[in-house]
Amino acid sequence: MTAPTMGLDWALPYASNRSAVMGRNVVSTSQPLAAQAGLRMLLAGGNAVDAAIAAAMALTVVEPTGCGIGSDGFAIVWDGKELHGLNASGRSPAAWNPAYFAERGGLPETGWNAVTVPGAVSAWVALSKRMGKLPFAKLAEPAIDYARNGFPVSPTIARLWALGAAKLGAQPGFAECFMPGGRAPRAGEIFRSEAHARTLELIAQTEGEAFYRGELARQMVAHARAHGGAMTEDDLASHQADWVGTVSQRFGDSVVHEIPPNGQGIAALMALGMLESRGIGGQPLDHVDTVHASIEAMKLALADLHEYNADIDAMQKVTPRDLLDADYLRQRAALIDAEQAGDPGHGAPRPGGTVYLAAADASGMMVSFIQSNYMGFGSGVVVPDTGISLQNRGHGFTLAPGHANEVAPRKRPSHTIIPAFAMHADGTPQMAFGVMGGPMQSQGHLQMALRVLRYGQNPQAAADAPRWRVTGGKGVAVEPAFDPAVVAALRARGHEVSVEEGNGVFAFGGAQLVLRQGESYVAGSDPRKDGHAVAF
Repeated sequence: MTAPTMGLDWALPYASNRSAVMGRNVVSTSQPLAAQAGLRMLLAGGNAVDAAIAAAMALTVVEPTGCGIGSDGFAIVWDGKELHGLNASGRSPAAWNPAYFAERGGLPETGWNAVTVPGAVSAWVALSKRMGKLPFAKLAEPAIDYARNGFPVSPTIARLWALGAAKLGAQPGFAECFMPGGRAPRAGEIFRSEAHARTLELIAQTEGEAFYRGELARQMVAHARAHGGAMTEDDLASHQADWVGTVSQRFGDSVVHEIPPNGQGIAALMALGMLESRGIGGQPLDHVDTVHASIEAMKLALADLHEYNADIDAMQKVTPRDLLDADYLRQRAALIDAEQAGDPGHGAPRPGGTVYLAAADASGMMVSFIQSNYMGFGSGVVVPDTGISLQNRGHGFTLAPGHANEVAPRKRPSHTIIPAFAMHADGTPQMAFGVMGGPMQSQGHLQMALRVLRYGQNPQAAADAPRWRVTGGKGVAVEPAFDPAVVAALRARGHEVSVEEGNGVFAFGGAQLVLRQGESYVAGSDPRKDGHAVAF
């Protein structure tokens, strides 16, 4: 690490007042250097898919607190004619079953026994092969450059890096990769990782084959065996990313699309469907009636998510179609008391680490992409001499007997990361959007859709606005900028409201939005993160 040349105060003491970014080609990410990586591909003649992949690769280097080469990924892409949904989340090792974890005291958050097969690399390859224009190896060039020659660590990521190092520094390979000199890098310091650069080069040269069936796969499996993990070469070789389409919900003059389960996006659709059935929009956007109804709909949706969401192949009793049935959503919406907070008994959402990006180009192609290590740095495991940090998606399973999400061999766990996409009711594309941040994501999707699609806020204002988050029972957390009068009115209706101080990156997520407006786009990037939107 190289120290910065001067000391700077990295605080941001003022409320965000960013302008929305507009152009015919746009990339919006949670880290500026990643946005520039995507922009470079567009300037080189690539399309929005090329831009998204380059940005995603770069984010494994410049924002390791939210993702890595060992992440999972999902995407929704409008190719100019139709919408595509990609599920590149990984499945469990063949050796995993309830007895395996009963012998080990439960489902861990860290270590190799929290790691499912990582799918992000397969997402990059699948997207590039099907819809990209530029050679796959070119897309990795910015990420390789950042890793080999170094980049200045941005302020928010530096803070999260220090938190991750305090928690995970003892995990196998973590300190060697992410704590040069025995500590996390500080804001403005230059961080380099030659091992990460070499791994990206190998992935680029082999179009991912080295990762799933070659040298890198062998290194991952050897490290797993050395540290009590069950991952095998067969587990990695059997992985595939699946084109799964989308599930959708009409919301006013828009149709909101999400990836089908195992992702949690269906909860956002359910809540939007409930609000639609209640005629949301009669009161101002930030009026207590609007906020109260949104919170109550989200509680009901999360209760169902906790009970039913799983690998879609395991959802035998209740299907996504059942959960989105119009009559069912009207029945659920009827449970909302307009004057009183309810307690439908959902599980308490937890914080997580994720990166989301959106890209769009002048041809009309739009990409909504997300990848994540789950809880910050994920499992904390980093394969030596590779820079491969691995997610902890295995912790998303349950050991409850008979539950659709019960751990089993070669199964996808219930997943927090979700990209979203909105279409106009006439079938034309409207907006690529997402809100990174663990189980906050479906709640964030609802709030972004409400603000932009129903009330017409611009994407930057929607990203700037203070957010709420249901926390279990009648609990609701809000950001400090939330209107005190609305907080008091919510409390009067029985909500147990807590005001959470601080930046809120974990708790309230980070949004990126790209809205199509005629022949160009309007983009917003969340001030809670280090990122921005770029365009030309």
